Amino acid sequence: MRNFLAASAVSALMVFSAGAGFAEQDLSADTVIASVNGTEITLGHVIVLRGQLPQEYQSLPDDVLFEGIISQLIEQTLLSDYAVANVTDIPREVELALENERRALYASVLIDTVAGRDISEDALLAAYDTQYGNMPAEPEFNASHILVETEEEALALIETLNGGADFAELAKEKSTGPSGPDGGALGWFGLGMMVEPFEAAVVEMEVGAISAPVETQFGWHVLILNEKRDKPTPTLEETRPALMDGLRQAAVEAEIAGLTDGAEIVRPPEGFDPALMRDTSLLLK
Repeated sequence: MRNFLAASAVSALMVFSAGAGFAEQDLSADTVIASVNGTEITLGHVIVLRGQLPQEYQSLPDDVLFEGIISQLIEQTLLSDYAVANVTDIPREVELALENERRALYASVLIDTVAGRDISEDALLAAYDTQYGNMPAEPEFNASHILVETEEEALALIETLNGGADFAELAKEKSTGPSGPDGGALGWFGLGMMVEPFEAAVVEMEVGAISAPVETQFGWHVLILNEKRDKPTPTLEETRPALMDGLRQAAVEAEIAGLTDGAEIVRPPEGFDPALMRDTSLLLK
């Protein structure tokens, strides 16, 4: 913000120290703490401006930040009041920007109001049942692999494993993949988490079985399926934050839909040239 931390000294301005001369219980957003030629600057103005500042400003000591905000508001009030009274050619874009900003702020107030309404436990349970109640079983796999460069190496590994070698020890010794030091262990994974040839092989395997060589873009794999299970259904508490967000979003969308249905809305005519939004010269007319 321009000259935000400057110690501006403007004559004919009256500035009050924060809290000075005020009983704490009497303070409110409407408490006037400064004025510029009769135009009031309230504690509410300061609070709102502070909330809009970048984080690096908000972390400043309160006394420094307060002085900077007061100076900024005084300067802006001085300039804006003079402009309104004396400048006859204020750009049209300023007026339009103010209208857009007003529109956006009031819209956000309604959105926050609707999204902040209480959501009943019954509504939450219904949303949970809808999303997870009839969820089909989804398999998960726990597998290990040994990654090598050639099919010949993979076939040799299979022969060694069929001869009784320990899979994990062989993976530590032979695998070129990042899981090699962990014995080739990949942990639990679901469908879509592995590349297609790898996943297709795992899906067809029985627990404890050793696969034929599987080629992917990473090389040749020898797999063992350690375990297989159905993915556990998430609990209500695990999904509560996401479900609440979804219900709030749905409430906002329903509010907008209801207002839209009850409104008389005229959209731009068919064939209106969207490139006109780039023509800033229209603001000068």
